[in-house]
Amino acid sequence: MKDALLKTLAGLIFGFLGAALISWIVGESPLFVMKVMFESAFGSVYNFGLSLFYATPLIFTGLSVAIAFHAGLFNIGAEGQLALGALAATCFALWFPSLSPWLGIPLALLFGAIIGGFWGWIAGWLKEKRGSHEVITTIMLNFIAAAIVSWLVTKVYQSPIVQSPETAEISEHYFIQERDPLYQIFDGAPISIALLFAIGLAIGVWVLLFKTKLGFEIRALGKSESTAEVSGISSSKVRQIAMFLAGACASFVSFAEIIGSAGKYRLGFSPEYGFMGIAVALLARNNPIGILFSAFLFGALHKGAADLDIETEFVTRDLSLVIQSLILIAVAIAIEWKKGRRA
Repeated sequence: MKDALLKTLAGLIFGFLGAALISWIVGESPLFVMKVMFESAFGSVYNFGLSLFYATPLIFTGLSVAIAFHAGLFNIGAEGQLALGALAATCFALWFPSLSPWLGIPLALLFGAIIGGFWGWIAGWLKEKRGSHEVITTIMLNFIAAAIVSWLVTKVYQSPIVQSPETAEISEHYFIQERDPLYQIFDGAPISIALLFAIGLAIGVWVLLFKTKLGFEIRALGKSESTAEVSGISSSKVRQIAMFLAGACASFVSFAEIIGSAGKYRLGFSPEYGFMGIAVALLARNNPIGILFSAFLFGALHKGAADLDIETEFVTRDLSLVIQSLILIAVAIAIEWKKGRRA
């Protein structure tokens, strides 16, 4: 644990030093750039709430990627899984608008989790039955999911009162923003109790992976499939369960983005949360508790860089992507260097 923390800290230092160097090279003051980012992410209660808001979906997608990683699988499909899962949750809310929030919201999230989980399970099933590599199938499933969602939103559930590709608004029984306590605490930032749900889910995934039989089987499969098979673990069953759980976790983005914020499904609402979740999981070394912190870091970077377009002349919000990349490169180098020394 101490070694992992040191590697992560080294990665953070390397990432920010690299960003400072780039800022200086293009003609901006590194101190001013860092000041803008810090104040944008933490300078007010509202800004801090936005940082938490951006971090919430990344917890869900980070957990999605981490579960698959523990099973020895690389889930590139969280983007498609969250898109279908979020639309499914939205559709449930539109189908049953009169259900009480205590019943309707859990059922909507459950329906979304089933659809998102099914989309993840397809890749696990193809891996087992046809030998298809999950990286290829999940990428292809992302495109299929995007096409399905686009057709459903624009041709079936398109709101009749707007021209932009989005569904009608869900009923007030499902849309919790105005009465959400976190929304009030953070001065109207679109944060919701989805954050608390995400934290609870991360703890639940940690318990699942490290304190249950299924979690042991998932981790054993990820370490060595042949050893797991010899020990009586069904690789086929565990692999498919892991991918279903991964897709279900990704679908919960709907809680933060639809139920807790927008109140409707907007086509392209995700700024690639699914792909950002890969970086979140890698930085946390696939530890569900560590994902809480890495997701917050990436959320703060996303929010902090937003004001660079306005406050600086030569640096844009894309600097946050540079920092993220440098952090991951540094952590990866540290890991491989340690492996090389052991060898």
